[in-house]
Amino acid sequence: MTDRLMGKVFIVTGGSKGIGFSTAKRFLEEGAKGIITGRGVPAGEEAAEALAKVAGADHISFVQHDSSDEQGWIDLFKNAEAQYGQISILVNNAGIALNGNIETVTFEDWRKIQAVNLDGVFLGTHYGVLNMKGQKDASIINMSSIEGLVGEPNLLAYNASKGGVRLMTKSAALHCALNDLNVRINTVHPGYIRTPMVENAPGLAEYQASRAQTPMGHLGDPDDIANMCVFLGSEEAKFATGAEFIVDGGYTAK
Repeated sequence: MTDRLMGKVFIVTGGSKGIGFSTAKRFLEEGAKGIITGRGVPAGEEAAEALAKVAGADHISFVQHDSSDEQGWIDLFKNAEAQYGQISILVNNAGIALNGNIETVTFEDWRKIQAVNLDGVFLGTHYGVLNMKGQKDASIINMSSIEGLVGEPNLLAYNASKGGVRLMTKSAALHCALNDLNVRINTVHPGYIRTPMVENAPGLAEYQASRAQTPMGHLGDPDDIANMCVFLGSEEAKFATGAEFIVDGGYTAK
């Protein structure tokens, strides 16, 4: 612990497992306090209990939250600020992936993915800016993917959602910078990371086995992404906004 985030308050969506859980853990280790969200109550409460061992139960709590629900975002910020104070770091991490190419993907699956991965990040960023502006330094970190940079034939809807996050973030970051709102907004683009979504994605086992052969020769760990989020949430990244931070073991360099 080096207290890089001392005094900061965070919200991490999709914080019950994987990248979200690891990010919240690193934030706590660096002196922050805040909230993790998720749809499943048992998993979320279990995660919060585990995280409480890092910094104490008074530094972390779980809130059931659907990132695609607008009123849920309004309530989340209101309740989080009442509990911990003004939010200074928001990580829009909640996301889903479903298999499907341009011929096979259903409209239902398309809309389901956009609702969580794109609508949810839009709502989080929108209400994040409204509630976080005017501080000395606030940071919104939107979780995109290498699939927001390169195409994959069997992840059509996922590609679209993550590409949308990338460009929406740039527009929002420019608005905040040009209007002196003191909110930095960036995207993080994970490669193949050992998370439940990557390891359990239906119909992608062979694809993952081949594409996971990154130049560095192995999958990444959730902490690899969490450490990038610590940097972006800290004032060490005070001149970084509207940028893409790729953590993929060199995959997109090929």
